[in-house]
Amino acid sequence: MTVKNERRASIGPARLAGALRYSIAGFRHATRHEAAFQQEVLVSLLLLPAALLLPVSALERLILVVSMLFVIVVELLNSAIEATVDRISAERHPLAGQAKDMGSAAVFTALVMSALCWAVIAGPVVASWLARAVGSG
Repeated sequence: MTVKNERRASIGPARLAGALRYSIAGFRHATRHEAAFQQEVLVSLLLLPAALLLPVSALERLILVVSMLFVIVVELLNSAIEATVDRISAERHPLAGQAKDMGSAAVFTALVMSALCWAVIAGPVVASWLARAVGSG
């Protein structure tokens, strides 16, 4: 294969197909072996119908969904960091612990961001529903 053909393969449909296969493999691994990822996907699947059914604007709906997807993205990156650190060495090292702790802090920050989005957007809607339910009861 010439250099020109190698370049074409690296930017064409074959590259995209390979990237898709790697992505699916990553999702499969996380779904089967990462408890935190499993929990976050489960919560997202439970909240997704609420995000789609809440009487909010399209932009607010998008923010709710994207905030959940952001948590999943950060969790995947955190899992990749942990796997890399574990692959490099089984011995305890302060920098390995620091890398894992910062990955965990990133996931926590993403969870707080998502919770804030839900509180600001869905909170008033739910509060309104509860006020009506209490007021009519």
